[in-house]
Amino acid sequence: MTPEDLERFMRRAIALATENVEKGLGGPFGAVVVRQGEIIGESANSVVQLNDPTAHAEIAAIRLACQRIGSFNLEGCVLFTSCEPCPMCLGAIYWARISLVYYANDRHDAHRIGFNDWLIYQELNKSHEQRSIPMFRLLAEEARVSFDLWERSAIKIPY
Repeated sequence: MTPEDLERFMRRAIALATENVEKGLGGPFGAVVVRQGEIIGESANSVVQLNDPTAHAEIAAIRLACQRIGSFNLEGCVLFTSCEPCPMCLGAIYWARISLVYYANDRHDAHRIGFNDWLIYQELNKSHEQRSIPMFRLLAEEARVSFDLWERSAIKIPY
């Protein structure tokens, strides 16, 4: 991609974020997934609009891109996002196998306007029991049955 292409796609992500705020639809976040110079998925944040805490721009754009190409694998695709991805979105980016990410604002900019990902970053470094939402393992042996079935399955589709 040329420098002009990079700027054009980032400007689209920023425009989605700006339009979202101007229309009162939600947070100032926009994302665009590009494959071979073409936008295959784009979205703004719709957490408030959908009452869905997972409706971040990056995740919605990834979902749309995957639907469009008929695959959960976005290897070779580039994500342009108006803000550095939060931990949830970062996980989705890795699961989708996106090859490259460009972002505009960073986590410090997001924190300054009231979006605090710091808690999540801090929580990930704590033991499960010490987190602000404690986590405890339960029925591991029973749950292992489905993992064993998956491991032996001849019809599984690895992802």
